[in-house]
Amino acid sequence: MAGALHALLNLTSPVAGATPFRSRKYTFTKSHLLFSGNLSFGLTRSNSLLPRELRSVTGTLVIRNSASSAQEFQGNDGSNQPHQESAPTFLASSAKPLLNFVGSNFLPLALISGVILGLINPSLGCLAHTYHVSKFSPFGIFLISGLTLRSEEIGAAVEAWPVGLFGLASILLFTPLFSRIVLQLHLQPQEFVTGLALFCCMPTTLSSGVALTRLAGGNSALALAMTVLSSLLGILIVPFSISKLIAGGVGATIPSGQLFKSLVVTLLAPLIFGKVLRESFKGVADFSDNNRKLLSALNSILLSLVPWIQVSRSRSLLLIVKLEVFLVAVVMGALLHLILLGFNALAIKTLSAFSGGNNSVFAKKENSSALLLVASQKTLPVLVAVVDQLGGAFGETGLLVLPCVAAHLNQIIMDSFFVSFWNKKRKSLGDDVKAA
Repeated sequence: MAGALHALLNLTSPVAGATPFRSRKYTFTKSHLLFSGNLSFGLTRSNSLLPRELRSVTGTLVIRNSASSAQEFQGNDGSNQPHQESAPTFLASSAKPLLNFVGSNFLPLALISGVILGLINPSLGCLAHTYHVSKFSPFGIFLISGLTLRSEEIGAAVEAWPVGLFGLASILLFTPLFSRIVLQLHLQPQEFVTGLALFCCMPTTLSSGVALTRLAGGNSALALAMTVLSSLLGILIVPFSISKLIAGGVGATIPSGQLFKSLVVTLLAPLIFGKVLRESFKGVADFSDNNRKLLSALNSILLSLVPWIQVSRSRSLLLIVKLEVFLVAVVMGALLHLILLGFNALAIKTLSAFSGGNNSVFAKKENSSALLLVASQKTLPVLVAVVDQLGGAFGETGLLVLPCVAAHLNQIIMDSFFVSFWNKKRKSLGDDVKAA
């Protein structure tokens, strides 16, 4: 061993003393033996019996990466100083967990931020409402949906027509029946109970269900179809539901013509326009496909405008109502959404079992997530339009709407956390598959 090391040292023509010895491939010092390849061997001082030429070199062998070894033992001035991490690098590494958390939970954080901003400074939200910003939000969401809607997704929605048909039945026929259960509750003011019962009879949300389905990797085309059709059919069915389930036979009118026009302008028109742009210009399609994360973040921001404006407009009522009463209404709205989620989840399991098991169209994750999210949500803008037309027949308009605002926020925030959980679980499963 000593002879081999002696021969290796002779190859580099060493000079006695503490001066470093250099060659084309290797660098030697008195206290370190560094190889400039991928691996370096550091030998520390020892008193073992070695040849005189190697007495300053220890017999302990340590393998290091050559770059890290050079950084660890030598500073920029060549002195043997420990390597210290620079301030920008330290800040970047410290902020990385926070940035990862924000990226994974961007939608719920955006929604909560909108609520907080509406409570702190309602004037901005009220100003946004006067300029009809709340109408631009669904317009932008459906425009993005059209830009990112692939033709094969439309085919997948057509294939999943049984899922869509049940979704429409759940939205417009089955879930309104829960209004009967809500009316059995006793809470003062009574308008809170009546408002939540009216909320059960509404179609699905105009934009959040589609946005959440896309974020969850679900069948967004199916979600679009259920949203548009339930909103248009709801113009005919909602008055019947309110009259039979809540009003006890008293007629309730809805501004059908105005509501139909509003749905066409805010839903159908931007969706078709976005799809036409995608099919007409290849650059638009490429940009949409390559920037889906950016467009999803923009969708989340647009969606957060709705709770921001609604909370800003309702802040004065929030201050009037006793806190404990409002909290009870908030809990009732959250429980209502959990009940609707449970009902649709049970229906999906049952229909899957009776239509082919794991091979059923209901059992496909992309279809079941779209159905669960869209069919379990209720829309606030349509409820506001209905209550305005009722003219106080069911009580104070503001008190009827207030618990529904809380229920609307509850369902979006809760579902956004569910979607974040699903995405994390799917990512972890994908990492496990890759590791295997």
